[in-house]
Amino acid sequence: MNPTTTTRAIIQKPRMSFWQIFNMSFGFLGIQFGFALQTGNASRILQTFGADVEHLSWFWLAAPISGMIIQPIIGHYSDRTWNRLGRRRPYFLTGAILSGLALFFMPNSSVLAFVLPPIIVGAGMLMIMDASFNVAMEPFRALVADNLPDSQHNDGFSMQTCLIGVGAVIGSWLPYVFANWIGIAQTAAPGHVPNNLLFSFYTGGLVLIASIVWTVIRTKEYPPEVYATFHAEETEVKVKRNGLSEIFNDLVNMPKTMRQLGIVQFFSWFALFSMWVFTTPAIAAHIYHLPATDTSSLAYNKAGNWVGVLFGVYNATSAIYALLLPRIVRNTSRKKTHAFSLAMGGLGLISIFFIQNDYLLILPMIGIGLAWGSILAMPYAILSSSIPAKKIGVYMGIFNFFITFPQIVNGIIGGPIVKYLYNGNAIYALIMAGVFMFLAAISALFVQDGKDIQIIEVGLES
Repeated sequence: MNPTTTTRAIIQKPRMSFWQIFNMSFGFLGIQFGFALQTGNASRILQTFGADVEHLSWFWLAAPISGMIIQPIIGHYSDRTWNRLGRRRPYFLTGAILSGLALFFMPNSSVLAFVLPPIIVGAGMLMIMDASFNVAMEPFRALVADNLPDSQHNDGFSMQTCLIGVGAVIGSWLPYVFANWIGIAQTAAPGHVPNNLLFSFYTGGLVLIASIVWTVIRTKEYPPEVYATFHAEETEVKVKRNGLSEIFNDLVNMPKTMRQLGIVQFFSWFALFSMWVFTTPAIAAHIYHLPATDTSSLAYNKAGNWVGVLFGVYNATSAIYALLLPRIVRNTSRKKTHAFSLAMGGLGLISIFFIQNDYLLILPMIGIGLAWGSILAMPYAILSSSIPAKKIGVYMGIFNFFITFPQIVNGIIGGPIVKYLYNGNAIYALIMAGVFMFLAAISALFVQDGKDIQIIEVGLES
């Protein structure tokens, strides 16, 4: 028996101004600042602590496993929380503090070598860091749906994507800036992280905490009684269950659109995981012709810094593209826009194989940036229109399964594929990522995306 009977509300929340949406989304800048440092440098740090290139994906498993467990739980309980800070804000404030601490400690894992090998400590910090990002991230997604009328969901998620891009650009470029513009050392003794990375992670932790505190202070949430007035016609027949069984029931009874988006997400996030894990060793070997074991040399660290710059380029592209997405969607559709963007990402990933000049690598990053900008906005905009308002938090958390599961699959098989099928040549993992991105583009065209009600907007822009 389906325990929930829902009638959709036809009266929408008041529209919000540009600056209200900006303040509500600003914390995402800090989250992505830290996330960019993680995705651009975690493989290099783990290699510094002794990880082989074919084992990198196994260490990266810590991140999606923690996300798969944590996000649905956080989403479920944030739907049911209200205290002095609000409904969602307690969660992303807690996540910010924990994420900041993880950013401080991960590059310093070698100081605990007397307790455990640094590689184990580093992997543990990677897990804690990603778990903390997840505590902060999904309540931000749910906050857009909580506070904005349906007609502004595209604007809200596009604003988040723009700020994600800005934060990621700064976070990705910071190691390069510290090393080449400020002159901070970019090499260190074997087994130790260079100072330019250390200072980058310290800065990331501070920015992450400060930006989320800004959102906590500058954004209000609707109290339960006010929120209920916007969903006065939504009724719910409740069956007593504990939290985990209710999450499982919601998983089984997810909307059709969410299932279809899950296929798109599987292919696109499988591709992204390959890119994050293998780009540094792939570029170092394919462009700079360096051995994978040469992780402490100046040349390898310069290659790693340049990968950070390249990641900054695709994030900058995504930030600009995010501002254009609402207009593109109005002239086409959400699923066609997403399919086009994913195809550009696939083209960018595959084209890396044919490039031998490090500066020309900027071109594929533009295509990847279009895909990334759309991945961060379009699936959530489509999803938010197809799920019950009272379950936005838990369904946003469950939706994370379709992000973490492909990463776990890739984490298990990606390393052996690189070792045994590609003979240790990480560049072929990027080609595989491009193929999966094209599969995601094709799948996006089959997503059912339509509003089942006519929206009546009320309220003036404040």
